[in-house]
Amino acid sequence: MAAVWAPDWPVVAAAVSADVPLHLPIAVLAANRVVACSEVARADGVRRGQRRRDAQALCPELVLLDDDPDRDARAFEPVVAAIEELSPGVEIVRPGLCAFRVRGPARYFGSEPAVAERVVDTVAAQTGVETAVGIAEGVFAAALAARHGGIVPPGDTPAFLAPLDLAVLASSGLTTGDHLDLVSLMRRLGIRTVGAFAALPAQDVLARFGPDGAAAHRLARGLEPRPLVARLPPVDLSARREIDPPAERVDTVAFVARTLAEEFAERLATHGLACTRLVIEAVTANGEELSRTWRHDGVLGVGDIADRVRWQLDGWLTGRAREDRPTAGVTLVRLAPEDVVEHGGAQLGLWGDTGADDERAHRALTRVQGLLGPEAVVTPVLGGGRDPESRVRYVAWRDAREPSLPLEPPWPGQLPPPAPATVPSSSPPVSVVGPDGEAVGVTGRHALTGLPARVSLGNGPGRSVLAWAGPWPADERWWSPVQARRRAWMQVVLDGEEPSAFLLALESGSWLLAGVYD
Repeated sequence: MAAVWAPDWPVVAAAVSADVPLHLPIAVLAANRVVACSEVARADGVRRGQRRRDAQALCPELVLLDDDPDRDARAFEPVVAAIEELSPGVEIVRPGLCAFRVRGPARYFGSEPAVAERVVDTVAAQTGVETAVGIAEGVFAAALAARHGGIVPPGDTPAFLAPLDLAVLASSGLTTGDHLDLVSLMRRLGIRTVGAFAALPAQDVLARFGPDGAAAHRLARGLEPRPLVARLPPVDLSARREIDPPAERVDTVAFVARTLAEEFAERLATHGLACTRLVIEAVTANGEELSRTWRHDGVLGVGDIADRVRWQLDGWLTGRAREDRPTAGVTLVRLAPEDVVEHGGAQLGLWGDTGADDERAHRALTRVQGLLGPEAVVTPVLGGGRDPESRVRYVAWRDAREPSLPLEPPWPGQLPPPAPATVPSSSPPVSVVGPDGEAVGVTGRHALTGLPARVSLGNGPGRSVLAWAGPWPADERWWSPVQARRRAWMQVVLDGEEPSAFLLALESGSWLLAGVYD
């Protein structure tokens, strides 16, 4: 296998999208942590997994960009298209890394080094992206060879892997599962290299660490993650969906991708199978046929399939140069399994019917999405933040439920519990006055200028204050003149009709209604 690796691809894709020069120190952030950084940033000590403030402390000139998997996949499509001109059957492992079988191209161009040189030159000439090519037995070893810029002769893959640090099993992003705990345990046992781990008896590794450990052990021995099974998937496992009218935008086919992925996964599950290599095909209104293969060392779930379909369609419709894009909208999308493995699926409940109600609800909500669009059915996700409004993020049904901000970091100035039951979409103005009729405010030392006596909500009449608590100051992003925000929270209980408990916020000298308590 030949692996084509674009170093720091999330950084390259983000920088090109934001028109940021690549010679600057750049870091890509997700959940306030560094997920990728440029070589210049690494020279200043920036590393993956660092918090944002730690990275900025090491490199004050660091350019911060947001993580976007859709953008990374879309930008990688021209690279794959350039490689496919030299070798058919290119398999995308992930955005930034793809692989293809090298035997045929090596015979055509004369040798494996000639293939590697031709790929690097072609990609650089057509896309301007610098890549590295590694050739070895298996995608895992080939990807590591690309990082080291070498070609491993046939039969020498175990020797090539043996001196490498065992951490490559967890940091490569190619293995199934999370092997961080496995690597940590092996270090405590004195096993620090891939070769030392490969020397352990395979049956003992399987008995102690299970299937994920056995898959990592096969990779350490220079083998594929699972033994090859001589079976072909049934021809009726493919799923297809026609689109009318033809779709020219990715958001138009996003819902189709989800429903098609569910149908495809259900067909596989009925045969006790799961897909590891997926072929995505599309046909346009002008008869153009597009095809791409995605490879995954683990089994592809519904969400994984839907993501790859959306990424690929986005790459075809917007990622290529304008002259290489399809000349008409997509009228047909088809999914077909290239490789399958036996998969037990999900275990039912004790009484056999647990989850039936959930399945019916899922079908009903999916039907609503089909009629009104994906954003018609949303679910709330609680994240980090200081005020109730910013902590809740609404995501479409069945989409990834990820908070916009992590819950773990401390949030100085966060509103104390309990949280209000209702947060108004538009905050109406509030009038807070003291016993003398003077407006009540908050001083620079976060103290009230007077005791609150009456509160008027919007244009309503004034209501007497029975109890109050606060103020709680929140001073956010004080270092940024554009994003700086200062507020003070106060809870009040008013007489009269229900509801009677409210959350008020003072910002820019004006009180606003921020929440209503039950």
